[in-house]
Amino acid sequence: MPPGVYGMQDVWEREGWQQVNMEFLLPTGIYLNFTVTSSDTISTIKKMVWKNARNEPLFSALSDPDAYVFTCINMTAEREELEDEQRRMCDVRLFLPILRLVAREGDRVEKLITTQISLLIGKGHHEFDSQKNHEVNEFRTKMRTFCEERAQVRQMLPWDQWMEYNFPCDLEPCSVVAQSGKSCSDKKIFVNVKFEGSEETFVLQQGPQDLPMFLKQNALRKKSTVFRSAKQEKPEDYALQINGRWEFIYGKYPLCQFKYIFTCLHGGITPHLTMVHHSVIIKYQEEQGGLSNQVSRSRAQSKPPPLPLKRQNTSSLWSIHEPFYIYLLQGSRVNADEGMKLVVQAGLFHGSELLCKVVTSNEVSVCSEPVWDQKLVFDISASDLPRMSRLCIALYGVIEKTKKRPTKKKNKSSDCPLAWVNTMVFDYKDQLKTGEFSLSTWPSVPDDKGDLLNPMGTVEKNPNIDSTAGLLIRFPNIRPHPLYYPPIEKLNELGLNGEKTVATKEEMVGLLRKWPELPAIHALELLDYSFPDPHARSFTIRCLRKLRDDELFQYLLQLVQVLKYESYLDCDLTCFLLERALANKKIGHFLFWHLRSEMHVSSVSLRFGLILEAFCRGSIFHLKNLMKQNEALNKMKALNDFVKSGSQKATRIQTTEDMKVCIKQDTYMEALSDVVSPLNPSIVLCELCADKCKFMDSKMKPLWLMYKNKYDTLGIIFKNGDDLRQDMLTLQMIQLMDVLWKTEGLDLRMLPYGCLSTGNKTGLIEVVKNSDTIANIQRNNSNSAATAAFNKDALLNWLKSKNPGDKLDQAIEEFTLSCAGYCVATYVLGIGDRHSDNIMIRETGQLFHIDFGHFLGNFKSKFGINRERVPFILTYDFVHVIQEGRTNNSEKFERFRECCEQAYKILCRNGTLFVNLFALMKAAGLPELSSSKDIQYLMVRIAQTGIIYYP
Repeated sequence: MPPGVYGMQDVWEREGWQQVNMEFLLPTGIYLNFTVTSSDTISTIKKMVWKNARNEPLFSALSDPDAYVFTCINMTAEREELEDEQRRMCDVRLFLPILRLVAREGDRVEKLITTQISLLIGKGHHEFDSQKNHEVNEFRTKMRTFCEERAQVRQMLPWDQWMEYNFPCDLEPCSVVAQSGKSCSDKKIFVNVKFEGSEETFVLQQGPQDLPMFLKQNALRKKSTVFRSAKQEKPEDYALQINGRWEFIYGKYPLCQFKYIFTCLHGGITPHLTMVHHSVIIKYQEEQGGLSNQVSRSRAQSKPPPLPLKRQNTSSLWSIHEPFYIYLLQGSRVNADEGMKLVVQAGLFHGSELLCKVVTSNEVSVCSEPVWDQKLVFDISASDLPRMSRLCIALYGVIEKTKKRPTKKKNKSSDCPLAWVNTMVFDYKDQLKTGEFSLSTWPSVPDDKGDLLNPMGTVEKNPNIDSTAGLLIRFPNIRPHPLYYPPIEKLNELGLNGEKTVATKEEMVGLLRKWPELPAIHALELLDYSFPDPHARSFTIRCLRKLRDDELFQYLLQLVQVLKYESYLDCDLTCFLLERALANKKIGHFLFWHLRSEMHVSSVSLRFGLILEAFCRGSIFHLKNLMKQNEALNKMKALNDFVKSGSQKATRIQTTEDMKVCIKQDTYMEALSDVVSPLNPSIVLCELCADKCKFMDSKMKPLWLMYKNKYDTLGIIFKNGDDLRQDMLTLQMIQLMDVLWKTEGLDLRMLPYGCLSTGNKTGLIEVVKNSDTIANIQRNNSNSAATAAFNKDALLNWLKSKNPGDKLDQAIEEFTLSCAGYCVATYVLGIGDRHSDNIMIRETGQLFHIDFGHFLGNFKSKFGINRERVPFILTYDFVHVIQEGRTNNSEKFERFRECCEQAYKILCRNGTLFVNLFALMKAAGLPELSSSKDIQYLMVRIAQTGIIYYP
């Protein structure tokens, strides 16, 4: 290797099929050297090794190729066994061009699954093993058993019940369906039906309120008549699949309640369905179950017997009546100005509540390894510590001229926050911690409140040990044997012994158990970090169990975020989410991506990685699809980097052509085709149309990728460099508003398109077909670009051109309703930076907003002047369309105003839900949702001031 060149990263990043000179070391000690291409699979290379080895000595000593596996050093400088032999060399990304062939050890299936899970979640199983943490090990064991048992129960379900997991129904709210049914009660809908394996199609007439069973009966009757079949087939033996999707129509719901049928009815499109025999579904179920059973068998064979539990002498914490204290020993890797003095501040918190006065250490001079060796005594008895007490510590610098040290929560202007760290006072087994703990800290970010301590922060240590300050503390051995926090079963017994405070605690927990369950929208508030008590959180989960799958899906984003508030790995919320994810594939799919998208965040990577590992263990068959999606996203990122680089050196036309050439390579076409869409797991992105792909003009050069399948075309936008989490949250709220409105019979034709964050500033956005921006429509319908925005007829003329004749009335109706919906939604959410380039309209008349970079009143300003002058966007040309081009058509505008008023009142009645959901999202760390001030803005907008208070 030439001097100064380390690794092969540049080789794997080059486009096209690269020739790579590889070295191979065989188990017999024989050395081989030959050239392979970067697109070759491991399986192909193994065959090439065997072909070359035939001419070498000791070939007869080699066993069957399947008895060996290649090992390598990967780009993270770790030894990796290449169990998955379908991977290409360019995806393996070797650090050095050397592969060693070794005899396979252990169970191959188990090792292959473990390797796939590690690649998928972006964290190797060895990283969990290296923790040498009893809590991590016990959690992994428990969750693996938990998830695998649920997977086995699921596979035993009858085929029709198994479908409820794999293909959950996508339904509209009942009320809007009822309203739609009344208006269309006399109308029949035409449904195009064909049978699996046959190209013969039938067009059947059905009532909107007919059940799927009635449609299946008609289809079988029609088939029997056309083919003159004497064989009697039962409708119960068939399922109705939507053509081109992994989505089915079944159950006791009217046809018009299925979102696909509902959308077809509104768009005047004929639904296309396929009758699939249950034997096809059973075969698919057996294929999935086969791999799961294989893994569970191999696990049962290798499972070691449990170790016997050691009995220990323990005492109740409540028998201790002396102050709680810790020893602050020393620091390490501290980086601060020499003119400062170093001080440590420590406080005990229960949620957001400070339990006693904050204690402060002595000042010491700045050095890399400062020594305090000081006892910090807290003004609280050890027996009064709540179970979920956390010790919050802050390291800060004080300028030498400052004589007084801060003893209050707020720091003074001379304080310089350096780092913070939190740790639990009790371990995961309820025992009071003892002994020395080395705490690697998190860098402090000064805020407006000036708080040094961060009780809302994680209790995990910073894994980046080499680049952060460390603090060494010691919890004392108050008694010679462990002290534990009494479990609930012991409370009655201790209370009877005359301990009055204990009896009070027992009574409080007892009352909690007797509480009637709260509505889910109110129970959600108890998942905030202000309520850490495990009994309160268990009560909350008990309330959330009543949620239907579609309701749970609405709140999934928040439930993932509040996992960050959990103090221990094993908690009721984690078990609840895994249980529901393994009972509904759609929930499981999005739980995976919500967790996976934050694996780069150090403070949650361990917790989220362990939950992902457990989920994958319970969804073995799902791994293939998820790995394909992950591979496609990696290729999209590589393609986007190529476009960014090319656009700096060449014209847009040239870069676009180069991009298309790159896409047409086999490695890209294979990776980007036949992918289950991360945006919607019921849709498969079949064939990539390279000639229709492009990139957009914005700074990050998002990719615009177009796909076609047998029945439809669709597109996705890949973004790399923009944080999509705020867009995702905003669209979730618009989706929730749409559901609430429809539940009360108000359909405002909202269009909350798909948006998903998949990683660090990467994600996907759904392309809304047959739509354009208001700005483009105005420009294309005006003689001068300078006067385009003032052309009030441009929008109406465009709608007329797209909806000739009687269709225009329906298009204006769609525009009026959707305009009302988005006026209310953008007002309530305080969405800013609205202009004609981020407001779009479909050819059918549906208006919708895009790009939600500013919300909750965090508007752009220039020279101190707020650029937002109006509470929501309702331009003159919008009113012109609503009034059908007539200035005196006040009746139409009055109807629009009534829709706005009705929609706003519905949101105000559900204001608590929106406030709770936004409050829980503070854990996400979004710049524009970080304090109670942001929540207060929302409360004012939906008239909730004074009803709910958040500290």
